[in-house]
Amino acid sequence: MPALLLFGAIWHGATMVIAVELSDKVNARVEAIAARSTLTPAEIIRDVVENGRSLDWQERYLDRVEEGIAAADRGEFATQEDIDRVLNKYRPT
Repeated sequence: MPALLLFGAIWHGATMVIAVELSDKVNARVEAIAARSTLTPAEIIRDVVENGRSLDWQERYLDRVEEGIAAADRGEFATQEDIDRVLNKYRPT
């Protein structure tokens, strides 16, 4: 049975509530994105509608964030010298 999701959207300054019927497959993807992020399913759908960020885009974004966190956890991050070089690049001499 398809999932029914309600979310609020702002259109021409007015807020309206929209009901969206999602297939089980799409609903599972939305729920998976919600589980990996701080967003609710309604916020995810709103991001699709208002900002054009597809579910594919959101999944790839979360993949890259998780890859970056894992790399940092392994110590594969900028050295203090790298950080100082960037910070000093914009400081007056």
